Amino acid sequence: MVEEAASRVEDDPLSRVFAALADPTRRDMVARLASGDATVNELAAPYDVSLQAVSKHLRVLENAHLVTRSREAQRRPVHLEAKVLDLMTAWIERYRREAEERYQRLDELLRSMPDADPTPSPRPEQDQPKEQGAGS
Repeated sequence: MVEEAASRVEDDPLSRVFAALADPTRRDMVARLASGDATVNELAAPYDVSLQAVSKHLRVLENAHLVTRSREAQRRPVHLEAKVLDLMTAWIERYRREAEERYQRLDELLRSMPDADPTPSPRPEQDQPKEQGAGS
């Protein structure tokens, strides 16, 4: 059963993207790459992990098609593939719209309901303070 679920993730591009972004380090790398390409060393700088660990994170991002690596002379910059983020955005937007439509229907239903009685109900006698007489 676990193998079947893992196979579905590998076959489904959207699942690969969400699985890759489930890790906070990889999300941070994607956020940093959104502002421009970077080398593995540049990506590794803020983390207290080995270059090998950063490379493993990058392989996961590559397998999800979130990043690509190219060669520019001696540099091998990592580049964010924003089109893959469009896939996620379209999926999220679909369900956001559906949820928004449900909220709008609920708002309409609540507006159509009669208002509650604005006068508060009287407090029970035991809750009211007892008046003390002048001779007490």
